[in-house]
Amino acid sequence: MEFDLRTLPKDGRYKILSSCVTPRPIAWVTSCAPDGAANAAPYSFFNVLGDDPPTVALGLLPNGEGGLKDTAANIRATGEFVVNLVDEAHGEAMNLTCIDAPPEVDELQLAGLQAAPSVTVAPPRIRTAPVSFECRALHVLETGPSQCAVIGEVLYAHVRDEFILDAGRLHIDAPAMRLIARLHGSGWYSRQTDTFQMVRPRWSELTDGERSGTSR
Repeated sequence: MEFDLRTLPKDGRYKILSSCVTPRPIAWVTSCAPDGAANAAPYSFFNVLGDDPPTVALGLLPNGEGGLKDTAANIRATGEFVVNLVDEAHGEAMNLTCIDAPPEVDELQLAGLQAAPSVTVAPPRIRTAPVSFECRALHVLETGPSQCAVIGEVLYAHVRDEFILDAGRLHIDAPAMRLIARLHGSGWYSRQTDTFQMVRPRWSELTDGERSGTSR
């Protein structure tokens, strides 16, 4: 079946995209309003873009009234944010920060989370998150009415000590983090409990094998 997204209503377009692009990592974003009020909210239109400089991308949709979400307004005003990653242990707290609370509500306090000061940016990080990336906005692109894409440079990373296998070689025990991801439909998430590995092929090895086969 084919779908013309140019003619589908907004909720239909969202269903197609969110049902097909899965699983999606979750950016649990902490930000600050210009007056210093903290905000925390999760976003699954998120991923890493590159490493020179290290960059991440956030897709921020409008709020229920069609205006900017607090996270988008804060990033536009201050240019700073922190991406905290979400593990199974923080699933319920993360879900609580999805709430449609008014701007003056501190979701960190609401969810019983401990804030910790960042090193390079004003917004706090979530102290108990497995990973936190301190970021500054490089670009805020308006992609639609009250919808924007934020390209952020990662300035500083916090990884909990128990997930470091070899600090010198920067080896991190990713499976031990037990990160969760967003899936299709309302309220569906996945765990990283069923994985498999495929080694990336090398052209030189492939062509060497073909030449060896030909010589026989």
